[in-house]
Amino acid sequence: MKTVDTLILGGTILCLDESMTLIEDGALAIKGDTIAALGRANEFRQKFTSQNILDGTNSLIMPGLINSHTHAAMTCFRGIADDMHLMEWLTKYIFPAEARNVDPELAYWGSLLACAEMIRSGTTMFCNMYIFEAETAQAARKAGMRCLLGEVLFDFPSPNVKTPKEGLAYTRKLLDTWSGDPLIRIAVEPHSLYTCSRPLLVEAGKLAEEYQVPLALHLLETRSEKEQLREKLGQEAVPYLDELGLLNERLIAFHCVCLDDEEIRLFSEKGCKVVYNPESNMKLASGFAPVSRMIREGVCVGLGTDGCASNNSLDMFQEMDTAAKLEKVRHLDPTLMPAETVVAMATRQGARVLGMEEITGVLKEGKKADLILIDLNRPHLTPMYNPYSHLVYAVNGSDVKTVFISGKMVMKDRNLLTLDEEEIMQRVCRIAERIRDSLKEPS
Repeated sequence: MKTVDTLILGGTILCLDESMTLIEDGALAIKGDTIAALGRANEFRQKFTSQNILDGTNSLIMPGLINSHTHAAMTCFRGIADDMHLMEWLTKYIFPAEARNVDPELAYWGSLLACAEMIRSGTTMFCNMYIFEAETAQAARKAGMRCLLGEVLFDFPSPNVKTPKEGLAYTRKLLDTWSGDPLIRIAVEPHSLYTCSRPLLVEAGKLAEEYQVPLALHLLETRSEKEQLREKLGQEAVPYLDELGLLNERLIAFHCVCLDDEEIRLFSEKGCKVVYNPESNMKLASGFAPVSRMIREGVCVGLGTDGCASNNSLDMFQEMDTAAKLEKVRHLDPTLMPAETVVAMATRQGARVLGMEEITGVLKEGKKADLILIDLNRPHLTPMYNPYSHLVYAVNGSDVKTVFISGKMVMKDRNLLTLDEEEIMQRVCRIAERIRDSLKEPS
């Protein structure tokens, strides 16, 4: 018999590969950070042995969820300003609150809080854009989470850097520092076309090309943004990006609410990636992204929560439910965004968006062991006829009982193993006190 580090026996395995392989009474073996084998439990009992055997009976076993767009440390600003338009929210509340409060302490503890929330709800990888991203990288490393992250780049000063040149230098340092890390990867992340000048975008593109890493930015989140950019640039936003040489397979565009048919065609042709953020878009009344059309045209689309100041949750199961239902009601067509498609967006397609499809996003021999076990022994999950339907329309983040990332168990039976939740929440509550005080200051 072969000895493996972990052996999971029983349960229904959803591989989320292209064939949507499903294994009843399944078994999964983990060796080091890798999936060593998948198959039937009765066969694996004869083939493998391990000192760490988990009973997967009455569980769904699937790839960990991938949150393809968030701002982790913004957990510290959860609920700070709600029920207002995007630009008012950004310019009158978020940017001033960040200028007064964001520092390495907030970035680190806010990111740890986000990691705890994400692990608890079954997310094993996230894509992050924020300030002091070296702190977020350290937080993710401590939590044992896989991530792609980058320092947000602006034309104006941020709490971390004073000029675009400093921001690019900070990004380069991140790229060099985390090169080859098994969990942390770095992207180049200009905030948006309305906060970044042409020279900054060009230099960001050159840096992404030099290191062969993704370039990620917010794009066409609202109708007013589209109109303002048309006036500012003298042309539409997507042709402008093409003119700058940024429309390529490295581009990850967040939101894309206002992409038209020709822009979708260009995205598909150039291999650009999109992250759909339905709950944030709903809360800020940004509009409806043409997600079905993008998928139909061959654009690779992942799913993200956005940050806790604009959602206000990092639960990807909740995001899947909204993604499926919103498109149906928008077009009055219940066949749009079937459950299988939405679950793929949160797993396999998310890995493709972030350039990680070679290592994660599906359960397959040789892939990294990023996986979750969902407890089906719940009234709201009984009975189960279709597991994909359950995942999108019935499962909650709190139904996740055990989480592995890169072969390491980071949560077992709802107990976090890498993080001290109480300390994290206490530290964030102390940070929130100074944020409250700062809001009383005259602007």
